[in-house]
Amino acid sequence: MQEFDHIQSLWQSHSVEVKISSEEMLSQAKKEVSGIKTRSLLNIAGMLISFASLVALLIFYPFTSWTTPAGLGIIIIAIAVSTFILYKDYKIISRNDFTQHPNEFLSQLKIYQLNKFSIYNKLYWFYAAAICLGFVLYFYEMLDNLELWFQIGITSFSVFWMALCATFLRKAYLKREKERLDLLIEKFERISSQFKEHP
Repeated sequence: MQEFDHIQSLWQSHSVEVKISSEEMLSQAKKEVSGIKTRSLLNIAGMLISFASLVALLIFYPFTSWTTPAGLGIIIIAIAVSTFILYKDYKIISRNDFTQHPNEFLSQLKIYQLNKFSIYNKLYWFYAAAICLGFVLYFYEMLDNLELWFQIGITSFSVFWMALCATFLRKAYLKREKERLDLLIEKFERISSQFKEHP
C-alpha cells in the first residue's frame, strides 16, 4: 500500500505539459475546414437533387388543379433561393487558403459564421413559410382524393414536423454549429499568432 501511495504522489507531483505544434494544430484546423466544405457541398447536392426531382414532377405529371403546380412552383423557388445562398456561403469558406492569407481567411471565416446564423435565424422563416404554403397548395388536390382520417393524419404530421424543425432541431443545430465555428476561429487565431511569433 505504501508503494501505491508513493507512486501516486510521484504521479501527482509530475506535471506534464502537452504542447501541440503549430503544424499539428494547422493540420487539425484544415481537416475541420475540409469537413465544413464537404458538408456544405453535400447540402448543396441534396438541394439540387430535390430541385431537379420537383421540376421533373412539375413537368411530367398531369395535375388537374392549378393549386398543385402553384404549390410545387413555390417550393421549387424556395429551394432554388436556399441553394443559391448555400453556394454563396460555400464560396466564402473556400475562397482563401489559410497558409497563404491567414488574416483574410480568418475574416472570411467570421463572415461565413455571421452569414450562417443570419440564414438560420432570418431567412429560415422565409424558407419555412414558402415550404408550408407550397405544401398546402400541393396537398389541396392530393388530399382531396384521400379519406378524412388520412387527410387529418398527413396534416397533423406536417404541422408537427414543421414545428419540430422550427424550434428544437433548428436551435440544436445552431448551437452545435456555433460551438464548432467558435472553436475553429479560436484555433486559427492561435495558429496565426504563432506564425507571427515565429516567422
